Amino acid sequence: MLWVFGALSGVLQAMCIVPYTRDTLRRSTRPHRGTWAIFATLSAIVVASQRADGGSWSVVMGAVQLVGCVLILMLSFSRGVGGTSRGEICLLAIAAAGLVGWYLAGDPTVATLCVVLADMIAVAMMLPKTYADPYSETLSTFVLSGLSAIPALLAVGSLDFGLLLYPGYVLCADLVVVWIIVSRRSRVGLAPGHPRSSRA
Repeated sequence: MLWVFGALSGVLQAMCIVPYTRDTLRRSTRPHRGTWAIFATLSAIVVASQRADGGSWSVVMGAVQLVGCVLILMLSFSRGVGGTSRGEICLLAIAAAGLVGWYLAGDPTVATLCVVLADMIAVAMMLPKTYADPYSETLSTFVLSGLSAIPALLAVGSLDFGLLLYPGYVLCADLVVVWIIVSRRSRVGLAPGHPRSSRA
């Protein structure tokens, strides 16, 4: 039964990257190269650490997420902006500290904790821009990503903190972003026919 939840989380995670890819190809969204390089790196670390922690079908969400991040990163080379900033280098350092901690402590959960911390900082850095311009992010991407975390949690099949940590964090983080986008769009409002009024 766990494979059903794992497969569902993978499908939803794959679906969440579709609208973002669409907007990138249309050039209505311009992904930041450094940011997506960070996301791809964090996804790779969390997949490796959760697999080492005994995860099976619950790892599907992270694996599909990794593929999606690499895809957007590749598109960002020709359709994106920016490079690696000092802040992003710091996030990489946090992720690297998790790998070192995993090696020294022999516990892959340490790496997952550092990935969650680094990702949390990255999301926090994104929130002011999202608050100021709620149409600068693709809402459906965060909705589907959050939904993919629910079956991923169920796919764990036990109360294993190390395996529940990442999908639980993804669910909470995406809910926060969705709430900000929806609440700000309802307040900001746009005239009918505005090009951003149709952004999902």
